[in-house]
Amino acid sequence: MSSTGETGESEIEGAEVVEEEVVGGSRVRKRGIYLLPNMFTTASLFSGFYAIVAGSNSDFAMASIAIFVSMVLDGLDGRVARLTNTQSRFGEEYDSLADMVAFGIAPGLVAFFWALNELDKLGWIVTFIYVAGSALRLARFNTQIGSIDKRYFVGLPSPSAAAVVAGMVWCFHEFDPGVWLNSLAVLLVAGAGTLMVSNVLYYSGKDLDLKGRVPFAAILLVVLAFAVVAIEPPVILFLAFLVYTMSGPLLWVWRRLIRKKRRRQG
Repeated sequence: MSSTGETGESEIEGAEVVEEEVVGGSRVRKRGIYLLPNMFTTASLFSGFYAIVAGSNSDFAMASIAIFVSMVLDGLDGRVARLTNTQSRFGEEYDSLADMVAFGIAPGLVAFFWALNELDKLGWIVTFIYVAGSALRLARFNTQIGSIDKRYFVGLPSPSAAAVVAGMVWCFHEFDPGVWLNSLAVLLVAGAGTLMVSNVLYYSGKDLDLKGRVPFAAILLVVLAFAVVAIEPPVILFLAFLVYTMSGPLLWVWRRLIRKKRRRQG
């Protein structure tokens, strides 16, 4: 079995992973995997798996929290790999598979166990739309690395979609599912799944220089953000990611209105 990517080629020799990387203009074969970044990826995968188990046992608060923990761990594995120069093709593939569980299958099933299972066929169809949207989003993201403007994501990022779904469940899990909650679940789960495979642009924040010096007031804003989240974590996190989710379509509409205005003036 082999795979080819920007970092080189990976193949299995016996039970060992062997990767080819270009070093100093020549190909070098390296055996084994890097432990540190893959530990974070494994922890993210475990949190996603735990969310499914907790959701199946109707522990929706812990299931939602586990998905948010997966988001934090997913953000760390890539940064740790870059800081320690331990990027690898194996790590990229493993990270994508872990993301599919943590941000695709887990949020979809948690929402299904919470409310969508009461809607019979509509419930599992909506769940499948979300899961399939997540898989397609991750596959498209992997093929677009290095070919699009890094300032933007094409389609809603799967961690943000997972945060919206998990935040909704976390906020409303103590309420008895009714018509309005079921309708909200259908709207957000199906909507998030659709936005993930859309061509709507979302700001990525990757152009921010986090290593450079900033005014002292910046750290005060960070402290304030943590304080606000601590007031009511489920509500604040849900609203924050809901605003981000809506920012893409709203900016898309705004750009179209600006273009029409310019055409009329021209």
